[in-house]
Amino acid sequence: TALFANSPFTEGKPNGFLSARANVWTDVDPDRTGMLDFVFRDGFGFETYANYALDVPMYFVKREGRYIDVAGRSFREFMEGRLPELPGERPTIKDWADHVTTIFPEVRLKYYLEMRGADAGPWSRLCALPALWTGLLYDQPALDAAWDLCKGWSVEHHEDLRSQVARVGLKAQIDGRTVQDVAKDVLAIARQGLKARNRLSGGLVDETGYLADLDEIAASGKTPAERMLDLYRGAWQGDLSKAYETLAF
Repeated sequence: TALFANSPFTEGKPNGFLSARANVWTDVDPDRTGMLDFVFRDGFGFETYANYALDVPMYFVKREGRYIDVAGRSFREFMEGRLPELPGERPTIKDWADHVTTIFPEVRLKYYLEMRGADAGPWSRLCALPALWTGLLYDQPALDAAWDLCKGWSVEHHEDLRSQVARVGLKAQIDGRTVQDVAKDVLAIARQGLKARNRLSGGLVDETGYLADLDEIAASGKTPAERMLDLYRGAWQGDLSKAYETLAF
């Protein structure tokens, strides 16, 4: 979130955050958002996540193009045929797929892991995001090294950090370190993971080049949001419409 922070404006003015998008999610239904404490526990797996999802309050069931309001019911009740709105009816796998799309933790499990922490940006960062996560997750030594960085953090650490980075980005602190320093370590680990993966383009270039934008952000300690704020206060002279000219891609 800190590396990609890029939403410092609301209604044409600075909003006090570097990632207002990330901040919004700290104030959305806590039953379906946030950091999931159980994912950090020994023994976590698909079954644990499925049990969590079964108890997340439902929003709707879709039947014949209509949305039936079942707000507050659980999918467990539905599986047991106990929804008053659909008496005796049991769900299909499509109902389950619909339900899990209404869950919004920081990482969402679907047929893939959906990493929800990053703000949007130019094509270079759109490419950097999958490169970062591929480097961390698709190589076991990299995955182990990434876990070593954060395995001592409590869920309270995670929640506090989630709140901090929305406001101050790489200047946030965790366990006596700045997020800027953590980000540099994370990028070094991802780089090694991509090198080990050794997927080469036609020009025999590996995937590490996609991290270049993030390397520069981490080295400088200045998020994309802060760079936009500098432009807003300088060259744009408070006219945010200039963003559409300067940042178009």
